[in-house]
Amino acid sequence: MRHYIHPTELPNTRPSDVRTLRSLMPFLWDYRGRVVLALAFLILSKAANVGIPLVLKGIVDSLDANTHTELLTLPLALLLGYGALRLGSSLFNELRDAVFARVRHGAVRSVSVRVLEHLHQLSLRYHLERKTGGVSRDIDRGTRSVSSLLNYMVFSILPTLVEVVMIAGILLGKYNPWFAIVTFGSVIIYIAFTLLITDWRMQYRVTMNAMDSQGNTQAVDSLINYETVKYFGNERHELRRYNETLHVWEDAAVKSQTSLAALNVGQSAIIAVGVTLVMILAAQGVVAKQMSLGDLVLVNAFLLQLFIPLNFLGVVYSQLKHAITDMRLMFDVLEKQPEIVDRTDAQPLNVGTGEVRFEQVAFAYDAERPILHEISFTIPAGHKVAVVGPSGAGKSTLARLLFRFYDVSGGRILINGQDLRAVTQDSLRAAIGIVPQDTVLFNDTLYYNIAYARPDATRAEVERAAQLANIHTFIRSLPKGYDSVVGERGLKLSGGEKQRVAIARAILKNPRILVFDEATSSLDSHSEQTILEALRAVAANHTTLVIAHRLSTVIDADTILVMEQGRIVERGTHQALLAQGGVYSRLWDLQQEERQRETAELEVVSA
Repeated sequence: MRHYIHPTELPNTRPSDVRTLRSLMPFLWDYRGRVVLALAFLILSKAANVGIPLVLKGIVDSLDANTHTELLTLPLALLLGYGALRLGSSLFNELRDAVFARVRHGAVRSVSVRVLEHLHQLSLRYHLERKTGGVSRDIDRGTRSVSSLLNYMVFSILPTLVEVVMIAGILLGKYNPWFAIVTFGSVIIYIAFTLLITDWRMQYRVTMNAMDSQGNTQAVDSLINYETVKYFGNERHELRRYNETLHVWEDAAVKSQTSLAALNVGQSAIIAVGVTLVMILAAQGVVAKQMSLGDLVLVNAFLLQLFIPLNFLGVVYSQLKHAITDMRLMFDVLEKQPEIVDRTDAQPLNVGTGEVRFEQVAFAYDAERPILHEISFTIPAGHKVAVVGPSGAGKSTLARLLFRFYDVSGGRILINGQDLRAVTQDSLRAAIGIVPQDTVLFNDTLYYNIAYARPDATRAEVERAAQLANIHTFIRSLPKGYDSVVGERGLKLSGGEKQRVAIARAILKNPRILVFDEATSSLDSHSEQTILEALRAVAANHTTLVIAHRLSTVIDADTILVMEQGRIVERGTHQALLAQGGVYSRLWDLQQEERQRETAELEVVSA
């Protein structure tokens, strides 16, 4: 069933236009000198352009006067002036373009960098809820629209307005007021008609944008989840969803184009009526000998200079509105406030010995659904504490809180006695390294992905980290070695290979505090043991938090915390917890039975 956007779902296109333009101003401030110079060249260009009909009037009047005498003379000075004004108009236009080029492209660069910076500042909750394809398309259109907006303003709208003001002054000063009344009455009617129809047409543009972003989101999601689409044979389902979205986009695009034709016809009619009335007035003035032929030529030239750009002003205004609409979506992202921000008095973290302490920590992603309840434990400097328990117990949430992706709802977390909320986020995250459960890699080389932990590391340090992570030999076996590209999100690597890259990154970073979040979950038993030995070596003398599902990977932990439904239900060493015969003991027995069953099945297959 095709889904159409209801008008109430569409963003309002009217009240925030000025606010959107105002949001652009800070990005132009750094180029204010160039903006002023470009505007000066614009005014000079238009002054030369308006001067052309005045000189042309003088030439025509001079030649007309000569026709009544036997001796014809050539108005050479006026002809040279005519040529100089033509050249000046073009020259100042080009100078304006050259000076403003830095402004236009510099603003686009500044906006693009600012948006990406802001997206990195936004909290994890925003990035978990956003739709990557739609956001990327909104930002792409928004940054391109900055260039378009500045182009329209400086090269179309402002020149036309300057020319209108200059021509208004000349017509009011030299001729019957009716010339100015008819001319600028036509201009006002033209502009009012254009604004009214263009605002009405914007609903189609907004629908096009919404459907364009939605279609891009669907396409990107289907490609990111390529394997899932193939597993379920849902290629036709994905194409149908994409086609339905584009069908709505197509309908809106057709209506936008046909309504543009109606707009153009109305504009042409207004211009035709205005030009006809002014020429009738001018012809009457010549017949009554109140105006010369030069005056007729002057008025006609002014009308051509005025109405030709106005003929395109409708299209320009329409494109301007489109650009503002596209920019608004981008600036809406900039207006989103980060959930987690540094205090004004935040100090860099003094990691010291790296002791980590959770004190009565409570947390909920949503107020109606608490995740953690009064969690308290300490990881002494250089010790390893493991957290185990069933899925959904809140284990990985501990790592997110330690990195301060979220703030605790109650209690506090301290490192070396300092509340995480009182230190800067940059210094906090610089002190912690993590091997996550789901390792996502950049679509770049293996070397780049390992060195990402410390971009200034030497090649020898990168290769040493890969050796400790037991992936160096595999990398050297590849045709391009460390220059091998891993593909989108690391799809060219197996789960175990990606996890070993993540371990190499943590080794290279060499932080005081380490977090292993299911660090061996994608490895087979043999690789798991190899990696565990490397992790033990890396964790030596580090404060380490291990989040694990496989209990066999944490038996050497100084303390094991057992979590259920957001609470710590047991704590102790491996042997002590087994002796208690509680939750941990039952989980251990279940996992041992599963391992024995898997071993038996492998023996049957190999036999």
